[in-house]
Amino acid sequence: MTTEVGIGTEGRAGIITLNREKAINALTGEMIAAISAALARWADDPNVTLVLVEGRGEKGLCAGGDVRAVRDMVLSGRSEAARAYFTLEYRMNGLIATYKKPIVAFQHGFVMGGGIGLSSHARYRIATPASRFAMPEAAIGFFCDVGVNAILYQTAEHRALAFLLSGMQVEAADAVALGLADAVVPEAELGTLRGRVIEAALAADPDTAIAAIIGGVALDQEAAGFCAAADTLRLAFEGQSAADILANLASLAGEGDPAASALYQAMAAHCPTSLEAIAQSHRLARRLRSVPAILAMDTELAAFMAGRSDFAEGVRAVLVDKDRAPRWSPATMAEVGSDALERVLDSHRPWRALMVRSS
Repeated sequence: MTTEVGIGTEGRAGIITLNREKAINALTGEMIAAISAALARWADDPNVTLVLVEGRGEKGLCAGGDVRAVRDMVLSGRSEAARAYFTLEYRMNGLIATYKKPIVAFQHGFVMGGGIGLSSHARYRIATPASRFAMPEAAIGFFCDVGVNAILYQTAEHRALAFLLSGMQVEAADAVALGLADAVVPEAELGTLRGRVIEAALAADPDTAIAAIIGGVALDQEAAGFCAAADTLRLAFEGQSAADILANLASLAGEGDPAASALYQAMAAHCPTSLEAIAQSHRLARRLRSVPAILAMDTELAAFMAGRSDFAEGVRAVLVDKDRAPRWSPATMAEVGSDALERVLDSHRPWRALMVRSS
């Protein structure tokens, strides 16, 4: 059993505590396996009525998956090990999203990538004013995975695409508006709230007890600034491709629109192929509208994207050498060929499934 995640019970509450503080609790394969095993064990345990997910350290719940380890797998020719990592992670995401008992996630500090997959699929998602949410995968030559599109297809498309394509960090109010969190509570209240959630496990109806506890300490909803800015740019995100969206934002930025300029600058530095993969996979998810189907798509797309040179290069630039100077291949949106990406996504398209059944 890994020491990087604590698994235990307090009263009738199952407790999962991420304990890899120096890496902002980035999820290793061993951590994911331990979490999945605990959830499977508690699912039919009458002595556990709810699950609490938390992370140690002031910096945050979880900064994502252990992509440095995945990069090492790919570079050493162990592509099947890399695929196994993602398969294991996405199974965990699916288990959390469909869990029959309430899962409460404390989303303090940084909640990014795999941290969103771990917490935002939970039934109760509690952030603080200092929480910061992001899906920064385009900066490392990957795509927005962990079933996040199973959550974001329920919000306005332009908001979702602005969040996913830019990789920008958003505050708690925007996370609530996007559907990634439910409530914002004062940071100082988390300790007391933790004890009360554990007490709620003893209630005849834990769901009712949890909802009342959260409602009693939740702060009034503040303005969601990122989403409001995205709303003013809705038409820009109606472009058919990521290249179209980027061109639309560039045009508006040239006219002096500060929101368009901020989004354009963020996206323009990202991997061109990642941007196209993110746009296409999100729009396909809006047709799939199913957690298992979206995670199945993520599994195939992860294997494809991790196997491209851009993934190794992006992780190098951001997390290994940290020079923030990736050399993308292809280097521009105009050079991105979508045929290979289309082949990966094609088998997941609803219209194809209908054709297969009718043939």
